[in-house]
Amino acid sequence: MNFVNQYHQDIIKKKLENLNNTVQCSFEFFPPKSLDAEKKLLSSALKLSELKPFFFSVTYGANSGEREKTYNVVKEIHEKTGVKTAAHLTCVDSTLNELKEIAKFYWENGIRSIVALRGDAPKKLYQHKIYALDLVLLLKKIADFDISVAAYPEIHPEAKNAQSDILNLKKKVDAGANRAITQFFFNVESYLRFRDNCIKNNINIEIVPGILPIYNFEQLKKFSSMTNVSIPKWMFKMFHGLEGDLKAQKIIGASIVIDMIKVLSDEGINNFHFYTLNQSDVVYSICHMFGFKN
Repeated sequence: MNFVNQYHQDIIKKKLENLNNTVQCSFEFFPPKSLDAEKKLLSSALKLSELKPFFFSVTYGANSGEREKTYNVVKEIHEKTGVKTAAHLTCVDSTLNELKEIAKFYWENGIRSIVALRGDAPKKLYQHKIYALDLVLLLKKIADFDISVAAYPEIHPEAKNAQSDILNLKKKVDAGANRAITQFFFNVESYLRFRDNCIKNNINIEIVPGILPIYNFEQLKKFSSMTNVSIPKWMFKMFHGLEGDLKAQKIIGASIVIDMIKVLSDEGINNFHFYTLNQSDVVYSICHMFGFKN
């Protein structure tokens, strides 16, 4: 090995060691729809718990059956792993009284962390009556919940403009939100601009980047179309011709996430939230490489 190669390897090793001492991670799951999927989810949670994450979170459906699933999954993951587990709570098709009762039930049953969201409209022309801000205010009146809220580096699809979106986030922060977790993104510059804009507007909580590993590029394009997330042109080129090769897509997707985390960590980011899609292999490998631990 020549001196130049050794020099670069020493620099990379030092960067990783510095990163290992500071970074944290959290992981998001969704309620499984079958017994096999439930076993896979628990297996993933147990594997990822080895990384000592800051917390797990479990997504939420609007109807009562989905709410019960979320609660059951949150309790089971917490009991099996010992990791703090947050329940997502949305406002769709709920009254303030119903949300109040759900929140009281969560608190009384040991669930102290909530991801507070407005929720997606279940049908076209749906009129939202309760928003995430209302939910944060309600939760803080009930108990001292640890509350995460959503943020959008590339602007919420329904926001009038970037500034109105920032002001809406500030209202949630002023109401008591403890942190914001962003929608997934692939333009790191968009996240950094958004973070700087938050600072300019006196939003003083942590803006945790949401990271989505790429398992299937066609699936990613569908997610992107629903969430107002842009996919850079260079990504289309990287995945071109790999439509039937999911193994290659996973490897390339992992390398993209690794590069993103390196850039973000150099910019002072030390907390990352992973949208796992209930899978652990790629996410675990990435986090293990960086030595993520609480």
